Amino acid sequence: MKYLFRTTLAFLFAASLFAQSAKNPPYLNPDLSPEKRAQDLVSRMTLEEKVLQMQNVAPAIPRLKVPAYNWWSEALHGVVGAGQATVFPQAIGLAATWDTHLMHQVSTIISTEARARWNEAIRSGEKPAMRSGPGRVGLTFWSPNINIFRDPRWGRGQETYGEDPYLAGQMAVQFVRGMQGDNPHYLKTVSTPKHYVVHSGPEPLRHQFDARVSEYDLTHTYLPAFRAAIVEGKADSIMCAYSAVNGVPACANTDLLQKRLRDEWGFQGYVVSDCGAIRDIFSGHKYAPTLGAASADAVKAGTDLTCGQEYKSLIDEVKSGRFPESEINRAVERLFVARFRLGMFDPPDRVPYSKIPFSEVDSAAHRKVALQAEREAIVLLKNQDHTLPLASSVTKIAVVGPSADDAVALLGNYHGISSKQVTPLEGIRTRFAGKAQVSYAVGSTYTSGSLVDVPSKVLTPSSGSGHGVNAEYFDNTDFQGQPVLRRVEPGIHLESFFRVRDKALAPILGKPFSVRWTGTLTAPYTGEYAVSARGLFAFRRGAVAHVFLDNKELDMGPLARPMNGPPAPESRHAGEAHVQLEAGHKYTLRVEYSQKQRSFGAQLVWSPPAQPMLDEALKAIKNADVAIVCVGLNSRLEGEEMRGLDIPGFKGGDRTRLTLPEPQDALVKAAVATGKPVVVVLTSGSAIAANFSTQHAGALLEAWYGGEELGTALAETLAGDNNPAGRLPVTFYKSVAQLPPFTDYAMKGRTYRYFHGDPLYTFGYGLSYSTFQYSGLHVQRTAMGAEISARVKNTSSREGDEVAELYLSGSGGPDGLIRQLSGFQRIHLGPQESREVKFTVKSADLPPGSVTVSVGGGQPLAGIPHVEGKL
Repeated sequence: MKYLFRTTLAFLFAASLFAQSAKNPPYLNPDLSPEKRAQDLVSRMTLEEKVLQMQNVAPAIPRLKVPAYNWWSEALHGVVGAGQATVFPQAIGLAATWDTHLMHQVSTIISTEARARWNEAIRSGEKPAMRSGPGRVGLTFWSPNINIFRDPRWGRGQETYGEDPYLAGQMAVQFVRGMQGDNPHYLKTVSTPKHYVVHSGPEPLRHQFDARVSEYDLTHTYLPAFRAAIVEGKADSIMCAYSAVNGVPACANTDLLQKRLRDEWGFQGYVVSDCGAIRDIFSGHKYAPTLGAASADAVKAGTDLTCGQEYKSLIDEVKSGRFPESEINRAVERLFVARFRLGMFDPPDRVPYSKIPFSEVDSAAHRKVALQAEREAIVLLKNQDHTLPLASSVTKIAVVGPSADDAVALLGNYHGISSKQVTPLEGIRTRFAGKAQVSYAVGSTYTSGSLVDVPSKVLTPSSGSGHGVNAEYFDNTDFQGQPVLRRVEPGIHLESFFRVRDKALAPILGKPFSVRWTGTLTAPYTGEYAVSARGLFAFRRGAVAHVFLDNKELDMGPLARPMNGPPAPESRHAGEAHVQLEAGHKYTLRVEYSQKQRSFGAQLVWSPPAQPMLDEALKAIKNADVAIVCVGLNSRLEGEEMRGLDIPGFKGGDRTRLTLPEPQDALVKAAVATGKPVVVVLTSGSAIAANFSTQHAGALLEAWYGGEELGTALAETLAGDNNPAGRLPVTFYKSVAQLPPFTDYAMKGRTYRYFHGDPLYTFGYGLSYSTFQYSGLHVQRTAMGAEISARVKNTSSREGDEVAELYLSGSGGPDGLIRQLSGFQRIHLGPQESREVKFTVKSADLPPGSVTVSVGGGQPLAGIPHVEGKL
């Protein structure tokens, strides 16, 4: 009887615990560790539920109170999509600042705006968008890109921190720390360094490319930045690359994902694949016989999450006995540890970042940091006879070039949209207002036959004066009924309006709609124009566009031209009409666009006749005291796998030449030929072989894709308000002939560390309006490595920043290694002020043999102030 009583009590107690557990399961208890909570939650899921959580678009599990979540968000240099955001200089520009403190400040702002968006979405009851692709409200960001920019032809090199492992690693550490925050219990966001590892083009081959590298190059060039991001930065996630490394696809590579990443570096987070990379294991690399086998290989190696839907094949793999369910449990637990650490299942009052207000997004304070970042990013490459700063006697300035007034070109790829983007033209007009007359002419297109936005200045609304067009939006695809919105817009570039989530367009956002733009177009030149209305993937998805001049529809043929670049030469006329226009003549303009599906984007673009464009620019220059020539590239030319982009100098998003495209080169040469002082401003994400400008321009600046405040920072630099001190994070070569084959991943002959030729500009190079002197080098070996110090003095009458760079070279290093960056500090010095800079180098980072030490304003080369010694 006593036994039965005890048994009954035990049963009742167990039943009570079960009832409590069912009501408040352990995974909802914020006092438990994220690991225990994840283990409990995953144990309650079915096989199918677990597998579906392993794809970036993870559905909700209502019975377990698991909300839907899309793991894909981007924040390379500002939060991408889902509303306005502060847009900082592109990553390569941030690297050019050589300022780790600034990098941490920038990424802290990015994560603050990300949390502010998330908090606002939670407060408003918004559900995460479940379609694939970047740009929703999320907390897991696939940034930074810390691949080594080993070859300037790679179109995505703009996303990186340059060619040096140490510089890239130090910038990555600060980016990760700023993104993830410093709370011991909760992550602010998750930062995902990518693409692990040995990935830097060619873009068209990435789905099947096998990068062959030596163990030395792997450990001394391709891995260090990732190691720093994980070991020092504590990144909670990492993305594996498309490519194979020495025969094994990166996302199925046990050596990379288990031995090095987890065993040697102690990584505890989750691994996500690049988009479609799991399928590439099967279809691209032919490494696995089936998609299921490819998925199994990836998970077994340690890839927990796929960007795609390939992991659905794991259900059959498990049911057939070919793959253990325990491997899936491990992956899903890692994913939910991250979600618990982000506070997604906890009361907001327990999560410190839940209090960040939406007012932080795109705020004035954040804009000031974006401006400071571009000030620091600008690199002064040449300044003959003190062409800059511009003298007070300059009263007429001509601003010319295709990037002089191109707001999109400021942003680079993987960009957000801020409330305002300041172009070079606008910045110069604002800064020199009342002091100098500023004239403008575009001068050329980016490439021969390429199309640019029809500028607002040639458009007049049909309803009145000023510049722009009248726009009428309808909540149907047939222009029926009354428009839901009427307004005047500066031009026909619909995609940008949607990307900032224009609240006025809320009635049609994400729905079938149509829009009609009307106005008057005044032709600026006489000649033949190519005209097109193109969209961002839209014309393949039920979109239709019609363009009318004087009520006559232009025959543009099949609308096949992609938004991200010119067509291949053999399809030059696809999606565009060629019309003869007369200068000064006013043509009635009507553009009608309808979109049936969610994808959207319309843009009226043209290519005016080349010679009249050039003549107009030369007229402006001849009537000016100085010419500011803004030339370079944009993300429609260099970028990510641009299928169909195959024109002289560019192929599939990569570059095949390093020189300026021919129309821009002709513009620079013609500007110099006028005899007027010429300042060339390069806007690009990679090195340009600006050989002619180096020889003949008065001054040469690299402004990169400088973000929302590029124009302001540039104008301040021209005026002397900003003293430039940016340094090149990449080598500027004279010609592609100086480079090994693009597909060769051996480092021999590449970057400043192994290139024995004569570059145009060296890695680490940059001038200033101030002058600096180095002295007092002190070097000492210690039990932990070495301590190195030197004194830097500003020997000029102008305050300014200086970047002190430490280089080491060893007598016993590998054949071909010249020197390696081992430390740097960006400091500010007043006139005649001096300061000591100190560096600590770990034993493992010292070169073998007798070590030569250099501390200076660049590499230890002729003309660069520095001090040298032996260690």
